[in-house]
Amino acid sequence: MGENFLLQPGKYKSLMADVGSRSVMDKTIAFFEDMGKTRLTEDFNQRVWYREFLDFLKKEQIFAKLLTPKEYAGGDPDCRWDTARNSEYSELLAFYGIGYWYCFQVTILGLGPIWMSDNEIAKQKAARLLKEGAIFAYGLSEKEHGADIYSTETKLTPVDEGNYLANGEKYYIGNGNEAAMVSTFGKVDDGSGDYVFFVTNFEHKQYELKKNVVSHQEYVANFALHDYPITDEDILIRGQAAWDAALNTVNVGKFNIGPASIGVAEHCFYEAITHAANRVLYGMHVTDMPHVQKGFVDAWLRLIAMKLYQRRATDYFRLASSEDRRYLLFNPTSKMKVTTQAEQVIALLWNIVAAKGFEKDTYFSMGASDIWGPSKLEGTVHVNVQLIRKFIENYFFNSKEYPDVEPVLDDRDDNYLFRQGPARGLGKVQFHNYYPVFREFKDLPNVGRFMEQVKVFREMLMKAAPDKAQGADPSFSLPVGEMFSIVVYGQLILEQCRLAGMNRAIVNQIFDFMVRDFASFGLEIYDIHVTNDAQREFCKQIMLLRPEQSDEEYQKVWNEYVFSLNGQYVMTP
Repeated sequence: MGENFLLQPGKYKSLMADVGSRSVMDKTIAFFEDMGKTRLTEDFNQRVWYREFLDFLKKEQIFAKLLTPKEYAGGDPDCRWDTARNSEYSELLAFYGIGYWYCFQVTILGLGPIWMSDNEIAKQKAARLLKEGAIFAYGLSEKEHGADIYSTETKLTPVDEGNYLANGEKYYIGNGNEAAMVSTFGKVDDGSGDYVFFVTNFEHKQYELKKNVVSHQEYVANFALHDYPITDEDILIRGQAAWDAALNTVNVGKFNIGPASIGVAEHCFYEAITHAANRVLYGMHVTDMPHVQKGFVDAWLRLIAMKLYQRRATDYFRLASSEDRRYLLFNPTSKMKVTTQAEQVIALLWNIVAAKGFEKDTYFSMGASDIWGPSKLEGTVHVNVQLIRKFIENYFFNSKEYPDVEPVLDDRDDNYLFRQGPARGLGKVQFHNYYPVFREFKDLPNVGRFMEQVKVFREMLMKAAPDKAQGADPSFSLPVGEMFSIVVYGQLILEQCRLAGMNRAIVNQIFDFMVRDFASFGLEIYDIHVTNDAQREFCKQIMLLRPEQSDEEYQKVWNEYVFSLNGQYVMTP
């Protein structure tokens, strides 16, 4: 039997070497397994606010350990802000339910402007509250404007020296019902037009909690401030730096969304394969049906690719600096690509389990309901694809030499995330040459085939580049961005495969679906009415490059890695 690359609670292998971090993961698994699937699914279906989970976090000081930089930890050796550890914890929480992960996610967002500020009083207060078990919130969005922060209507009006009154209404604010510190975004109403982050608290009488805007376990608040008193001690950041902090906080939080999607898909996969392998229809086991095997193999390969990409992207995130901002591409690629791949995984599995996926006592019904959410958080897929497109020119045509990036799994604080600086200059970010890592794997037929596709795509960008009108037309620019993202995705997948010594049959089979996906976007561009003849010719070449089939490899993946997951994890009843 091949190695199980999926999260396995009964045989959990943390990436972390330190005892404190492993204890956080083990205690969290024990909490949910003691809860059991019956209670987990009932609480989900009845939309029960997760009080016991919050009590557990408080007792074990989980958020304090994961989200307090060492400088403010009071000597606790388990405290640090570690992107690798936070990503691992995101995956683990979502494995048991998106709602539990969401509480973690919006606490991260709420802490972003605090740790990015120069307000030492607020930082010390945040550290103390984390230790006391508090959760946090990020008061950015508004009902009429969403995340269009240019148009924010929340106002901070000066009253006298050092005192202000805050007025405005916020919408889509996770944890807004119990957040001890809500990092609230607005404008200073003094004629300056300055943006500002200030801190509010849900218990204050001038903080009106209006409603939960979603029908779910989590609380996504609509709240209003009515002459809420603010002092200088409550102001985190003012001016352009506040604007930058808004976007830089999203950069930090965005990276945890991919791992959440992975966690959901992993749990659903266990349920699906165990159900199908033990179900007999028309006189045969469901997993003996060729189309079922194909669906499971495709889903598993996509899931493994997601994990490989996310792991490698984490290294670039942790080593980011003002001289190395490659994470600004790898981050939205994670957000956009990993989340939509998870949606495809669930769709493939649901076509197999069919009606079973609706049953209210399954995790699958939870996952199938929630998997469509992550891709819409911290910027839609479209927003992130358009962001990714800003990097195309430098990625393909203006590479730069960087020192090799080794795996980063030490106990450092990722302090650069709190001093990312101005949220601009994306067009100046350069990348290392993508080609060498592909060349290392070119003996694998499907990697070689993918390289042929990328060569044609790059030539199209050189000789038949989108004109201004096409660039402004999402029907054209989005599939171009999707194709580019697959190249980036493939690069980091191969880098991680090299580091991990991944079985080459798995690598070749991963690039089977990569070639198919790349061709599908080529077809999409080919069919668009604004595409010109030269571009269509390039797309035709891409579409005609099909993956090479290997029945031996396919059967190896199915028998050793996929079918062997039957019964490997069943949640405690």
